Amino acid sequence: MANRHTIILMQTSPNRATRTFMDYESISQAMDGICALYERKIKELNPAIRNITYDIADLYSFIDGLADLSALVYDHSIQAYLPYDRQWIKQRTFNHLKRLATH
Repeated sequence: MANRHTIILMQTSPNRATRTFMDYESISQAMDGICALYERKIKELNPAIRNITYDIADLYSFIDGLADLSALVYDHSIQAYLPYDRQWIKQRTFNHLKRLATH
């Protein structure tokens, strides 16, 4: 699973103009990117807070609040991108944060 190019497709609101994408060299970097997006949003809403803390339920609420979110992950064996949904992303971010917490 390491070093698999990952594209995150996102739409932040019902307005189609908010569609965007982010691309990363690995699934792990993509999950970092999603967490960083959420952390930036928290900072925007609470500019006075120095140390940001949140739990997985907060992150899941952010992910569920997006109008659309999916991932395309490159599979070398078929030389194509495979699509993954919001639930997959939530599971991956959870596993990613769990790994970070144990290191």
